[in-house]
Amino acid sequence: MTAACPACAAAPAAVDMALPKDVVQLSVPAIRCAACISAIEDRLSGVQGVNSARVNLTQKRVAIETELAPEDLVQALAEIGYDAHPLDAASLGAGDDPAGRDLLLRLGVAGFAMMNVMLLSVAVWSGASGATRDLFHLISAGIALPAVLYAAQPFFRNAWSALRVGRVNMDVPISLAILLAGGMSLFEALNGGAHAYFDAALSLTFFLLIGRYLEHRTRSAARNAAKELAALEVHTAQRLSGGKAQTVPIAELTPGDTVLVPTGVRVPVDGHLLSRAAHTDRSFLTGESEPVSHESGAVLNAGEINLGRPFEMQAEAIGKDTRLHRIAQMVETAETARNRYTSLADRAARIYVPAVHLLAGASFAGWLLATGDLRHALNIAIAVLIITCPCALGLAVPAVSTAAISRLYRLGFLVKSGTALERLADVKTLVLDKTGTLTRPGFFFDISTLSAAELGVTKALAMSSAHPLSKELSAYLGDINPAPLEDIEEVEGRGVRATWGGTPVALGQAAWLGALQDGLVLKKGDQIHPLPNQEVVAPDAKAMVSACQEAGLKPQILSGDTNTKTAALADAIGVTQYRAGLSPEQKNDHVADLERRGALACMVGDGLNDTGALSTAYASVAPGTALDAARSAADVVMIGDRLARLPELFAVARRAVYLSRMNFGIAAAYNAIAIPIAVLGFATPLMAALAMSFSSITVIANAARIGLRS
Repeated sequence: MTAACPACAAAPAAVDMALPKDVVQLSVPAIRCAACISAIEDRLSGVQGVNSARVNLTQKRVAIETELAPEDLVQALAEIGYDAHPLDAASLGAGDDPAGRDLLLRLGVAGFAMMNVMLLSVAVWSGASGATRDLFHLISAGIALPAVLYAAQPFFRNAWSALRVGRVNMDVPISLAILLAGGMSLFEALNGGAHAYFDAALSLTFFLLIGRYLEHRTRSAARNAAKELAALEVHTAQRLSGGKAQTVPIAELTPGDTVLVPTGVRVPVDGHLLSRAAHTDRSFLTGESEPVSHESGAVLNAGEINLGRPFEMQAEAIGKDTRLHRIAQMVETAETARNRYTSLADRAARIYVPAVHLLAGASFAGWLLATGDLRHALNIAIAVLIITCPCALGLAVPAVSTAAISRLYRLGFLVKSGTALERLADVKTLVLDKTGTLTRPGFFFDISTLSAAELGVTKALAMSSAHPLSKELSAYLGDINPAPLEDIEEVEGRGVRATWGGTPVALGQAAWLGALQDGLVLKKGDQIHPLPNQEVVAPDAKAMVSACQEAGLKPQILSGDTNTKTAALADAIGVTQYRAGLSPEQKNDHVADLERRGALACMVGDGLNDTGALSTAYASVAPGTALDAARSAADVVMIGDRLARLPELFAVARRAVYLSRMNFGIAAAYNAIAIPIAVLGFATPLMAALAMSFSSITVIANAARIGLRS
């Protein structure tokens, strides 16, 4: 039976030390802008027992590092007007979209009412006057006002939630603009005015809802990695008791329960295999499509698919304690992190909403004084309120971060910090550990000089030794039949000797057997047969180095191994700069020196001796096969050990920073152009609604380009 490869076995462990366990995820549907982010994070950070709180604007969630119960956090948010509830993994994976359906229904009502009111307005525009005009205005009011009050509820609810606790968000100016347009039209209708603008109020609501619905669909279409992972979680399991299987909710399982996993079903929990064998698909962990075979006692993880016969396993980690859940939580944590562009956008948006109200008030007063036309001044104020909505500014950077981290997960990287993307984009030097990073378990042995009989002797001697190198040689010789030996004796740390058909034979260190060569040798009688060996170079190491060099990175190798072996490997993969025989302290000092000289380095390492350098480096990556300490110190953890993906990590990071700058520029340019147009009276409320919606959709669509070129 074939066991799982080391990369497969290590892949789920990549998150063991990567994330604090006490992280509560809350869904807060009313999050709309940077002002919401500031209010929520400030409130939660002030709660006793909360270590940190990070809002994900794109996903409308907040991650809180705390030991408090979710109910306490929900109450704290309710005090500032936000309804929240613990994140439900089941709802994450569901294909149902009640929020989208609700927006679509309101959009349909607004559109239907708008078209009917426009038809009624034709009579007025055609010259109707007196009682006929007043009647048509009143009929329009009867259609428009209920439609607006229903269709615009998403804006009204969010605005009221903010106002009743003494703060403002971006829905406040939107709601004010809609109410002013409707109120002004009702005033004209009741007082026999020549013109009423119910069609404008409905059109405003209609196009604002179009923008919000498209924004919602764009976000939903770009499903993030955490959502995809949550969809892999199983919510029921077959528990075995008294030889009978009973389907129960996952929450009812306890560690130690025996679980039956039928064919084609996902493994519901983490645990150990009790059956003799199992075959599963672990592609979500390793990125490999080939099934993995397991023997009794093997570790299985929630989310794997049973491709073979039904098997039994013992549950050990359940629900939020599974590695699948923790990987999703790690991705979610990275998506909520702040980089310098996010912080800049937050600071700008924090003062933006009050500035909008001041600007709208000043525009109204200025135009009223200049023209004496109340209606015209009010229309301009409404346009200013809408066109200056900070949606694009608030979404500019979080949309890119979410898209980039989701893209990297699909490429096989778990990003532990949002700031890692920014740092990876600045990297100039790629520092590579040798053993375990550029090499793979196992050795290559030159056995070309041995006869068939000598190969059998070598196999038998290697099998008789407990030394790791002898075990590697035995495995390398594969199916060769061992020769019969007598008087076998192992000399610890030296080798093994025996008698073969009356001839003394030995396998061990060259110095012990009196040979001049270095390394492992076979001695048969007086004959010496060197067995040169070298580590197996990762098959994709050379291609990775070449791709990184083409991307402008300067690779170099740091190793604690001998100069001869390090030089040979460097030459094999095309690296010209290397240092050998380094202690962990020397590796750390070298990486620190690179940063001082401006050669910002990304360290890639997997061993305990790499931990210091991983922590010191400007950015760092650990393979999934790395030790716990190395994975904990790294900014990014690879799923598995495929080095060929490393160039894509840097490409996506660079593109993410580029798109963040572009989005920030789009938002800034929009405001620089749109605000003067509105203040100078060149934009109607309807035009303002179209412009505001278009700007939000533009930055989200631009962020979605992260996967097109990377």
